[in-house]
Amino acid sequence: MKGDVRTLSPSSSVFLYSSNNSYGVINYVSSMVDDGEEEEDDQLQHETIKPYTRKWETSVMNTIDELDLISKRRHLGVHHPCDVIHNVPAIVFSTGGYTGNVYHEFNDGIIPLYITSQHFNKKVVFVILEYHNWWLMKYGDILSHLSDYPMIDFSGDNRTHCFTEAIVGLRIHDELTVDSSLMKNNKSIVDFRNLLDRAYWPRIRGLIQDEEREAQEKKISFRPTSGSALDIGTKVQYQAWRPKLVILSRNGSRAITNENILVKVAGEIGFQVHVLRPERTTELAKIYRALNSSDVMIGVHGAAMTHFLFMKPGSVFIQVIPLGTDWAAETYYGEPARKLGLKYIGYKITPRESSLFDEYDKDDPALRNPSSLTSKGWEYTKKIYLEGQTVKLNLRRFQKRLVRAYDYITRIHLQSRLQSQ
Repeated sequence: MKGDVRTLSPSSSVFLYSSNNSYGVINYVSSMVDDGEEEEDDQLQHETIKPYTRKWETSVMNTIDELDLISKRRHLGVHHPCDVIHNVPAIVFSTGGYTGNVYHEFNDGIIPLYITSQHFNKKVVFVILEYHNWWLMKYGDILSHLSDYPMIDFSGDNRTHCFTEAIVGLRIHDELTVDSSLMKNNKSIVDFRNLLDRAYWPRIRGLIQDEEREAQEKKISFRPTSGSALDIGTKVQYQAWRPKLVILSRNGSRAITNENILVKVAGEIGFQVHVLRPERTTELAKIYRALNSSDVMIGVHGAAMTHFLFMKPGSVFIQVIPLGTDWAAETYYGEPARKLGLKYIGYKITPRESSLFDEYDKDDPALRNPSSLTSKGWEYTKKIYLEGQTVKLNLRRFQKRLVRAYDYITRIHLQSRLQSQ
């Protein structure tokens, strides 16, 4: 919408006042009178929209608040005086729907917001339906790199906000990706990841400084007595470089039940192993720091795999794929990871590696032919394979993926060192 754009939250409307009929044919004229003052014959066009990206999912779209977009003839009078005048465009979108799930927060919200807004170079105001303070706090680092202006709670702010341009709704390209052919200056998912880098590193530097300060304080408080081992010219031993492997740990469904042995095996191969157990309240900058510095990430298929976005291109992402999740694992995380420039390795477990092996007969379709059940609908996939399954890795078999990842990373590291010499 371009021209004289005005919000009216009490009637869930956005108005565009036009000086002529240049805004096109009247596609639809509402039978409603929006606030009792205007007559319907001054409407040029009336559309309704639910500004959320998952248009193809009726169930979730039914939960999204709807807006009326109304174009009116300006010469017949403007009935909504401006309370706040903005000299930059607005983007209106909803943080309802599946918000609360990290995959959907990035796939349906943050990445589409980047796609829709980045060409404004931060000179844009975000107007939010179903406004959540926790969402703003969680993604504040990213949002501050997309807009220089305070967010507006559409429903909670009854003032009339006036803009010269508004985009209502967000553009989505594909699963966790940016289609460069549809972007100005051919921006890609790598450019989005670079934005994440800029967004999180100031906070990460602060965390590092806090840790260094604490370490220094501990060092000062510990004063070894004369003649102690530390006082006798202790030499710092050179430690050879070891690639860092992060295991994104799960509890409950789809947990790796022999994770402790996995840690041991990976360490014996030569990895420096870290187990990351993020909580819902874990600060994203801390997760970003752990994965941005990693060479390999291992995790079982699920929303937390969205964090592959935090890894540097050229790193290795190993996704453990439980029974019944082949298509989703590849579509939602495997293919997007490749587009980001990661070395993706999928590990499909065998029936014996699934806890379902102890619950079903060995010839049951749940084990032998999961697709025969998942094709019946999402509820089957969710109940049987997502909520009812844990994984016990065959580490003799899985070790081959670990060795492949280790060889790949060490080769890249060696090439990098040779080039820098």
